[in-house]
Order: sequence, then structure tokens, then C-alpha cells
Amino acid sequence: MRVAGRHFLQIPGPSAVPDRILRAIDMPVMDHRGPAFADVGLKALEGMRSIFRTEGQVVIYPSSGTGAWEAALANTMSPGDRVLMYETGHFATLWMELAGKLGLVPEFIPGDWRGGADPDAIEARLREDRGHEIKAVCVVHNETSTGSVTQVPDVRRAIDAAGHPALLMVDTISGLASLDYRHDEWGVDVTVSGSQKGLMLPPGLSFNAVGEKAREAAKSAECKRSYWDWEAMRGPNERGYFPYTPATNMLYGLIEAVAMLHEEGLENVFARHARHGKATRAAVRAWGLDVLCARQGHESGVLTAVMMPEGHSADAFRATTLRNFDLSLGNGLSKVADRVFRIGHLGDFNDLMLMATLSGVEMGLAKAGVPHESGGAQVAMQYLKENPSAQLAAE
Repeated sequence: MRVAGRHFLQIPGPSAVPDRILRAIDMPVMDHRGPAFADVGLKALEGMRSIFRTEGQVVIYPSSGTGAWEAALANTMSPGDRVLMYETGHFATLWMELAGKLGLVPEFIPGDWRGGADPDAIEARLREDRGHEIKAVCVVHNETSTGSVTQVPDVRRAIDAAGHPALLMVDTISGLASLDYRHDEWGVDVTVSGSQKGLMLPPGLSFNAVGEKAREAAKSAECKRSYWDWEAMRGPNERGYFPYTPATNMLYGLIEAVAMLHEEGLENVFARHARHGKATRAAVRAWGLDVLCARQGHESGVLTAVMMPEGHSADAFRATTLRNFDLSLGNGLSKVADRVFRIGHLGDFNDLMLMATLSGVEMGLAKAGVPHESGGAQVAMQYLKENPSAQLAAE
């Protein structure tokens, strides 16, 4: 049976794709070896440098973010190398497991999934590593499973304070184009990202932003690589081409996405996400529920993970909300499966969309019989009224 109205896809990615990007993708496929393609390739690559805020190499792969994880490690590491990683949640865990499958030796600093990576713990471990056996520190910027943000500049300072030569690698798959991110300024050696979150595209593209230190490490790295090889990309990319068939229509969409982000202004994009995160957390606390991220200053503007009351199923609540209100919410993953649900507030998203989402959540809590206080959506609305966006306040 047809359900009237739009479906609310409020998972923390893939985010909803705006019409402008859909129209850009909806173009005839061109000859990716022909002269006209060079302009497409160069615009896409240069545009992504502006989003990563880097003057260095950006590599675009037709893959999911998992491929970009592998590329970051395979290009810089040799079998048996030790990599230090921090357990911020499900995706940090998956990256750690991938490192092991590549023949690396991952060392996981345990975390409680309620905040970002602890720079003090990273610094302490690096100080112990007097032989510099650890070759890389890998952290997740915005942990999509928990709604917690790692303060990347603090991790950079921790590595420097320890006087350690390890590369700094950062996964900002769900953070890029939603949260402030500065590859060059923050001293990141490799940044990993994907298309389906803040970039507002369908899944299918992933990225490595590569610093000079990482490029040097790649010259002697012995992990086997072919498809993921940065150097194989370099020559063709300089002319706007790729060494194998690119995802041409996704590149059309990427160019449009970058244009949209700059039209809004990156600082406005970041402020919008932060404001919506604060409004959502205000609603959750007014409902009498707990936010999974428990560390002040680590809360995400991309998503909010909400803890269910003891004895109540997050998945049953999500199913009720989908069935009754056509609203999709994110599920809890691995350690927090069925214990949390995740509200995505990222991408092409505004105040009215947030209020519809929070109203749907509040109606879903009541429909599913989840103990809560009513009025959380109203609290969020009041926050938005009292804290207008910078763009609206200036008008």
C-alpha cells in the first residue's frame, strides 16, 4: 500500500540526496578517456581539496569508506607494522579489524564508547614506545555509532608532545562537510572520508587526503596494493583522469555538492550542524532519556545516539516509528545493539526537517510505550527560536 508524503530518512548516513545533486547525477555518461572529461576530473579533485582544506593530494576511489580505510593503511604500512588505534565505537573497531587482516599489528586502547579518543592515553602509550615500533596512530573523528567526536588537534599535540614519528590517520567519513575539519592545519597525514554523509551524495565514492609525510612513507611501504595505489593515481589525476574507469556520474554529483557547500559557506554548514545537535540533545534530555555521548565537548552535530530505558528494545521502538510515521532511525551497533537508537541530523537539513523528525520520535516513544516525559520536541523548538542561525539572525 502506498504511504502518502515523504519518507524521513533520519539515519546518520546515507543522508538524503537533494534534488540538485540528483539532477547533476542524472546526465548521460561521457567518455572518461575523452578530452571533455578532464574538466570533470579536475573540478572534482580541486573541489575536494577545498573541503578537506588541504593543498596536497586528494585521491578519489569508486568505493565505500571501507576501501579508503584500506587504502590509507596499504599505501603507508608494511606487514608486521604496529598501529595504535582507539576504541571510540563500532567503526573504530572495524578499522582495527581491517588492519589485522592486512597483516598489521593493531594495538587497541580500550574506550567506553561514550566519548572521543583520549589524547592523554595516546601520548602515554607513545612515550612508552621508545623504539618507535608504532608506525601510525588511527582515530575516528566523528564516531557514527555513538555520536562522539575526537578532538583531532589534541591528538596531533599528543603525538608531538611524545616526540613520536608515527603518522596520524583520521577517519572523518561522517564528519567531513558537517563538522569543522582542517587536514593541513591540524597536521593530519592521511584523512579518510566517504560520499554518503555530509557530502549529500549516494554511497559510492571514498577519499584519501594525503600529506607529504604519508607520501614519503608510501615510497618504502611494503603492503601489497594495486587498485588502492596512490602513486598510480597521481599521474592521471594531474591531467584530470583516472587509471581505471571512474564513477563518472557520481563525480558530476560531487562537483554539485561542493558548489552547494561553498554557496552556503562551510562555516555556516558547521554552525548549522552544531545548532541542530544542541537542539536534539535538549529534546532527548527533556524526554528524560540519556545521550550516549557523555563527555562535554565531544558531542556530535551529525547525529545523536539515545539510550533506551532499561528493559526496552530500541529496535522495537524503531520498528514502531517506521511503521506508524514512516521515519527511519539508526540502529545500535555491536556493543550497543538494541540499546540505543540514533537520530541523524546531517546533510541537506533545516529546522523544519529537524522538528518533524523530533516530533516523529516523540510520537514513536508514546506509541511504543517507552517511558518518557512529553514535550521534548517543544524544548527543541524553543531552543531553535532562542538561538537562530547566523544567516537568519543577520537578515
